[in-house]
Parts: sequence; structure tokens; C-alpha cells
Amino acid sequence: MTVPLDRHYSVELQVSAERVCQLRRIIAAHLRHWSLELHIRPVCRGVKELLTNVHRHVGDNNNCVVELRWSGRHLTVSVADNGAEMPRLLSTGGGLSRVMALSDSWGTCRTAEGKVVWFTRYAKEPRTVELVPTAPLPGVLESRRPPAAVPEVAVPEATAASDTAPALV
Repeated sequence: MTVPLDRHYSVELQVSAERVCQLRRIIAAHLRHWSLELHIRPVCRGVKELLTNVHRHVGDNNNCVVELRWSGRHLTVSVADNGAEMPRLLSTGGGLSRVMALSDSWGTCRTAEGKVVWFTRYAKEPRTVELVPTAPLPGVLESRRPPAAVPEVAVPEATAASDTAPALV
């Protein structure tokens, strides 16, 4: 199976608690469509952290763009917002610390409108299982032994009295 390179998804939104949940479902659907099921949980957790940071630090006037890009080898997720304050890596274990733990690389970049925070994950092209059955490996048929013959045992014929008598168990 050949995966077309450079798959892309982008959405512009104002962040709210409800929209974070909606966007997580949308991103999970795109990752499933791209056959990247193993990346759904970490990517959705990273996006949730970034969007929560936008909502917390930029405030109600928080226009942002979430972008997914998969090159066939790397999945890049970026969140651009209109906040002027650059994010900081805190030692408390949340926010960018969590994004760092969930990704292979991450970074920030100042833009004319605000900033972009991104992270990447190594996401190799998925292998598919062929639907057509393949021939058995050489030697498989030869190594199978036929079942051992069971010798026949003579069974005595039942008498008429034993047919009508109840069996004791």
C-alpha cells in the first residue's frame, strides 16, 4: 500500500472547553483515517494541553489555528494563536512538560500575529495485512503427520435383557 505523502488538516477556532473535546474527536478521526491509530491517544493529549494553554493564557479573544501534517514518516501538530506571551517550560509536569513527554520533538516560534507551538511524533507508514490468503510456507505440508490409525475393538452384542434393564451408574 502506498500512502500519499503530505496529508494535511487545518482548522481555525476560538478555544473553549467544549471545543477542545470536539477537536479531540475530529483529530482522532483524521488519525484513524490515515491509519495512525497508535498515535491517537498521545496526539490528542498533546493537543488538549496546547489548547488548554491557549484558553488559560490568551483569554477569551483567542483565535487559533490547529494544524496536522503527516509526511509519511513524521506527524507534526501545531497550534498558532494570537497571544503575545511566549510559553515557558515549567517543572510542575503539566503544559509543555507533558507535550515534551508525549512527543519526539517540540518547539515554539514567534509570528507577526502571535506564536506557534508545535510537536512532532515519528509516525512511519503503517503496514497493512493482505486480505488474500497466501500460500503456506515450504515444508509446512510435509511436516504434518496424518492422524494415527485407531485399531478397531470388537464390541460384544447386547442381549435383549440388557436392552430393557435400566443402567446403574
